Amino acid sequence: MVLPIVGSCFCGSASWAIFSPPVISAYCHCTNCQRLTACPFVHTMHVQAVDFTWKHAEPHADKLDTYTNYLKPHKTRFRCKKCGACLASTNTLTQRISIWGALLERDENGNVLHWDIAKPTSHIFYDTRMLDVKDELPKWEGYENNSTRM
Repeated sequence: MVLPIVGSCFCGSASWAIFSPPVISAYCHCTNCQRLTACPFVHTMHVQAVDFTWKHAEPHADKLDTYTNYLKPHKTRFRCKKCGACLASTNTLTQRISIWGALLERDENGNVLHWDIAKPTSHIFYDTRMLDVKDELPKWEGYENNSTRM
């Protein structure tokens, strides 16, 4: 296993690194992810906050905008001020950081580096999906192994 795993926004101004494998790596179909990204689902990876660091130069206020979800005030999202890409989300209840697989560093052919560590293991919040996904991954109403499998 090669760590850290690195990711950045579209323009490269803001970046992060994680130093342990994700606790959760799944395709999330929840309505919050749908509405906050304007996508039917996202590849989310949750890591312990202690295993996450920003890599770009500080101060963060020069690089990042924040948005605290009024429906879930324990969650704050970070976006790049330059390109607007959503970079990460903190959850003060779980002490985890969520990052998105589409931001992972890629090789010269566009393949995600460290896919063996980062690849999703399930679909979560599948009951609020906008489209059916025909793959072999298990589908869950909520979080994997903490809800009903569909």
